[in-house]
Amino acid sequence: MKHIKHCSVIAALAAAALTFAGVAPAALAANDGATQDAVVATRSFPKTNAVKKNILAEASSTQVESDSDWGGVESLNVPQTKSQAEKDAEAAAVAAEQQRQQQAQAQAQAQAASRSAARSDLSSSGSFTVTPPDGASVSSLLTFANQFVGKVPYVSGGNTPSGWDCSGFVQYVYGQMGVSLPHYSGAQATVGRAVGSLADAQPGDIIANAQHAAIYVGNGMVINSQLNGTRYDPIAWVFPSSYSIRRIF
Repeated sequence: MKHIKHCSVIAALAAAALTFAGVAPAALAANDGATQDAVVATRSFPKTNAVKKNILAEASSTQVESDSDWGGVESLNVPQTKSQAEKDAEAAAVAAEQQRQQQAQAQAQAQAASRSAARSDLSSSGSFTVTPPDGASVSSLLTFANQFVGKVPYVSGGNTPSGWDCSGFVQYVYGQMGVSLPHYSGAQATVGRAVGSLADAQPGDIIANAQHAAIYVGNGMVINSQLNGTRYDPIAWVFPSSYSIRRIF
C-alpha cells in the first residue's frame, strides 16, 4: 500500500511539473508578444528631431493683405525731446526777437512824438499855416519846403520854423519826411547816395559842403536858408566853391 501511495505522489508531482513547464513558456511567449506590440506602437510615431522648421523663412514669407491698415511711423505721436542747449538757444532767440520788437516800437513812438512836436511848433508860430507832407516823395518834399519861403528867418544853430540855419532847414524838412539827418552841412554832404555832377542832379537832392547846405529844386536853383532868410537862390550864388550832391529819395 505504501508503495502504491508513493507511486501516486510521484505521479502527481510529475503531472504538476509538466503543467508548470507548459504554463511558463506560454507566459513567456505572451510576454514576448506584448513586448513586440509595444515596440511596434512606439515605432509608429516619427521621431521628434525629424521635424525641422526654418523660423526665419517662415517669418519672411508672412503675407499681409494689401488693404490691411497697420498704421505707420508717420501716424505715431512720439513726443519730441530737446536738449538743454536747444532749449536755451530757443529762449535766447525769443528774447532777442522781443527786444527787437520793443526797440522798433520805441523808435516808432519817438518818431511820432518828434513829428507831433514839430507840427505843434508849426501851429504855434502864428504867422502862417503849414500843411504837413502827405508822403515820402520828392514832390511832397518840395511842396512842404516851399511853404517856408519868405516866412522863416535865419537863426544860427536853429532847426525849427521859428528860425533855422542852412543845415537846420534841410534837417527839419527831411525830418518831416521821416529821414533823420545830422545838423551840420559837412555831415549832410556825406549822407545818402553820391551824384556825379549837377547834370545828373534831380529835384530833392541835397547840395552841401562844409559851409552851406540846400535842397535842389531843378534848373540850377536851390531852396535854402541863408542870411536873408528862407528863399530860392541859384547854385552859383550860394556855392561859389566845390560841393557834394547827395540823393535820399
